[in-house]
Amino acid sequence: MWSTTLYEHPLPVLQWGTVLGVSLVAAFTDLRSRRIPNALTGTALLGGLAVSAFLAGTPGILDSLAATLLLAAPYVLLFVFAHGGAGDAKLMGALGSWLGVVNGVATLACVCLCGVVLAVAFASSKGRLGAVLANLSGTARGLLQPVFGIGSFRDAARLLPEAREGLQMPYGIAIFAGTALAAGGSWLWQRT
Repeated sequence: MWSTTLYEHPLPVLQWGTVLGVSLVAAFTDLRSRRIPNALTGTALLGGLAVSAFLAGTPGILDSLAATLLLAAPYVLLFVFAHGGAGDAKLMGALGSWLGVVNGVATLACVCLCGVVLAVAFASSKGRLGAVLANLSGTARGLLQPVFGIGSFRDAARLLPEAREGLQMPYGIAIFAGTALAAGGSWLWQRT
């Protein structure tokens, strides 16, 4: 039932349909209430893990768990260090449980790209583009310096903007847009 590689889901319509549906619901709720419900992310996570285990056994669940951690990790760091939303991290982890590592990495890249575009558009619409770009620069320096051995994460925390300084945007929209972009890319890739 599962191909010899872990990278092809046997039911791509179920896989992509689920992540598109979940991320669309999350985008609407995030736009409306600035929250992504735990019931949505928890159900999606458990469903992804269960389907992976059922269709591929141990290799499927390991791929699903690895993708869950991989997709959630950047957003957990944003939550801890840069005042990002916990719902965004949970949603990305839930999507990872359905996508697996290969499709998950592609989706993560697309979500990040859409997030940057949305952040620039959102900041421009609020007349705060300069301040947001300065905050992004400080956040990037703060997170990258310890990675390259320049200071510690404690030192880096001083470079991060205060929560009150930043704009809060409904990132669920970027997650849906990035997921749709990745789904379209996957569909085109399969057709060639």
